[in-house]
Amino acid sequence: QVHLVESGGGVVQAGDSLRLSCEASGRAISGNSMGWFRQAQGEEREFIAAVDWSGSAIYYADSVEGRFTISRGNSGATMYLQMNGLRPEDSAIYYCAAADRAGIVVRTSLYTYWGQGTQVTVSS
Repeated sequence: QVHLVESGGGVVQAGDSLRLSCEASGRAISGNSMGWFRQAQGEEREFIAAVDWSGSAIYYADSVEGRFTISRGNSGATMYLQMNGLRPEDSAIYYCAAADRAGIVVRTSLYTYWGQGTQVTVSS
């Protein structure tokens, strides 16, 4: 089993930056692809960014490309999301997830393991 824990959320002003972290424990997931999602109140969960097992293949949603950067730690057990130029519409609960495959995964349904989420609130 894989246990994922997000951290780094908070309340910031528009234009500020935040760095989210996702720490994995339990079964090693260095060979698994991982991703970030977010869910605003009353909305469906939205794909943000994904990275493959090696950290070399990365994909972003159009809404965050150029502002957010996804990366993995050297051990493969951690994942980060650097968020710059935050906007009020970025306010949501942010989730990290891991899939049981090595290649990059975009589809929400293909992710097996999920964290509990961390709240990001951006005020105007």
